[in-house]
Amino acid sequence: MRLPTRTMLPLIAAALAFLTAMAQAQTGAGRPIRVVAPFASGGGTDTVARTLAQKMSERGRLMIVENRPGANGIVAAEVVMKSPPDGYTLFIADSGHFAINPNLRQKLPYDPLRDFTPVIEAVDTHLCLTVGADFPGKSLADFVALSKSRPDGLMYGSPGNGSPHHLAMELLRVMSGAKLTHVPYKGSAQAVPGLLAGDVAALFAGTSSTLALVKAGRLRLLAVASEKRASFLPGVPTVAESGYPEYEVHNTIGLLAPAGTPADVVRGLNLGLVQVLKLPETIARLTDMGMDVVAGTPEQFGQSIRRQLEQYARLVKISGAKAD
Repeated sequence: MRLPTRTMLPLIAAALAFLTAMAQAQTGAGRPIRVVAPFASGGGTDTVARTLAQKMSERGRLMIVENRPGANGIVAAEVVMKSPPDGYTLFIADSGHFAINPNLRQKLPYDPLRDFTPVIEAVDTHLCLTVGADFPGKSLADFVALSKSRPDGLMYGSPGNGSPHHLAMELLRVMSGAKLTHVPYKGSAQAVPGLLAGDVAALFAGTSSTLALVKAGRLRLLAVASEKRASFLPGVPTVAESGYPEYEVHNTIGLLAPAGTPADVVRGLNLGLVQVLKLPETIARLTDMGMDVVAGTPEQFGQSIRRQLEQYARLVKISGAKAD
C-alpha cells in the first residue's frame, strides 16, 4: 500500500476535520447552522451570507441567515459572542465595520480578537473612487487637480461618519492635499442617489452597490482603494498605482465563531465553506455582485483582521471621525 506523502497530510487532516464536524452536526438531529448578519437583507454582506447558506444547504449542511441589524453591526456581534461555542452560530462580518467599531467607540460589549474565532475570509469587497458619468476628469490625478482648482474644492459623500467609505476618502485627502468637504448620508442607499443627482462630486463606494450603474454608463470608476486591482475591473487602477504608493484601504467579508469553538469544528466549517466558495456558480454570482472570492484559512483571516484593526486605527485618527 502506498503511504501518503508529506504534502498530502494537511489535506487528509482537513478532510478528517470536515468529516468530524459533519458527524457532530448529524448528532444535532439536523440542527442548522445559524449565520447572524449585522445589516438588513439586500446588502452585500447579506448577499454573501445567503449565497453561502444556499450552497451549504444544497450540499447537505443546513445553514440559515438571521438578520440582526443595529448599532453598526454591534447588535449581531454581541448575539454571536454570547452563543455557545459549538459551531452552530456564526457571525458574518463586514471587516470594515468590525475593525472600525473598536477604534471609533470607547466602549464595546466585545473584543474583536478575544471574543471571536476566525473561520473564513470569504470575499474581498472593493471600495472605488466613483464619480458621475459627466465628471470633467478621467483619472485620480484629474480629480485631485480639479478639487485644488476650485475655491471651495469638491464635496464628497459617504454612507455615514466613520464608515470605511468616509475614512478611505479622508486618507486620500491627507495624502494628496485635495480640497474636499464631507457630506455624510444615512447609508449607501442614500449616498449613491446623491452622487447620481450631482449633489456630491464623488464618493468611495463598494462595487456591490455601484457595478450595475457603472455597466449602465451612469457612473465611472477612477481608482480602486485595495492593494490590488479587482479581477472584474482590470482597467481600473489602484490608488497606489495612481500616484500614492502607500495608499491602501482593505475591506473584506468573513465568518467568525464565538471564542472557544473547538479547532476541529472551525477547520471543518472552513473546509466546507471553501468548497462552496470555489464552485463556478458561486464565483460567478459574487463576481457579478462586485466581489473577489478569497476562501482563505482561519489563520489567514485572523491575520487579516489584525491588519485591518491597525489600518482603521490609523484612518480614524487621521479623519478625526467620531461615532454618530
